[in-house]
Amino acid sequence: MPDGAPPENQPRLIRLRWQSFVDEQSSGEYLALLQSRLQARAQACVAAGCRIEVSVRGMSPPARDWGRVSELRGGVVAVRNAMQAADDGCDVFVIGHFQEPCLAEARAAVDIPVVGLGEATMLWAAQLGRRFGLISVDDVFEVIHLEQAERLNMGDRLVGVRALNATLEEFRRAFADEPGAYQLLKDRFAQAAAELVERGADVVISAGGLHGTLSLGDPDVMLDGTPLVNCVAVGLDWAVMTERLQFTTGLRPSRRAAYRLATAQARDDFRQVLAD
Repeated sequence: MPDGAPPENQPRLIRLRWQSFVDEQSSGEYLALLQSRLQARAQACVAAGCRIEVSVRGMSPPARDWGRVSELRGGVVAVRNAMQAADDGCDVFVIGHFQEPCLAEARAAVDIPVVGLGEATMLWAAQLGRRFGLISVDDVFEVIHLEQAERLNMGDRLVGVRALNATLEEFRRAFADEPGAYQLLKDRFAQAAAELVERGADVVISAGGLHGTLSLGDPDVMLDGTPLVNCVAVGLDWAVMTERLQFTTGLRPSRRAAYRLATAQARDDFRQVLAD
């Protein structure tokens, strides 16, 4: 029995922390829906004899005035919150923001699995087809997505990036279940997907937690034979699988070079910078 296993006949509790880049004040409907959908799906995909508790955390101010500086700030907060999740006894941490800034730093900061939404989804999509396209929330993220694919040595497999260019207000109306609000975004997604398929995409990825949460459970997962991949579904299932592999086999990220584990002093210094 692996270290940390519960007594016989007691379910093993898995604590999953999901880091969102929005806040409760401006996106309360989204966070509530995200929490309920993640919890339901997570419990359905954990191994027999386990139960899972999902906790969603936002950040304030949320990601706004989108661009590199906003992404960096969100990434720094995510690293801090990954350390807090480990201190809280969580078993796996997910950066639930497709651009996943500071993913490598978060992975080097803690000894629990850290999953990035974009990395997990693009790696999974590579099993479904040779070429893929991304549908982002906004055009501002196009170059960031191209750089993500290049870091994974998949730049030549990304045929293009399209964007919903939806406002936060449009998403808010959809999360509030206002009539026609989700269908408007769904139609816009379908148009962008068709453009990517025309460019040669074998797989189309929903590259944003907002749209991924809205469409989680949507039966329309194919477009004329082309898979439409939901990043929230993949990120969550990947996190559950990663935690299970670490628990049952001890597999962890490389601690020699790529993700050398930070010392306690380095973590304290990092926290001090944020406190100043």
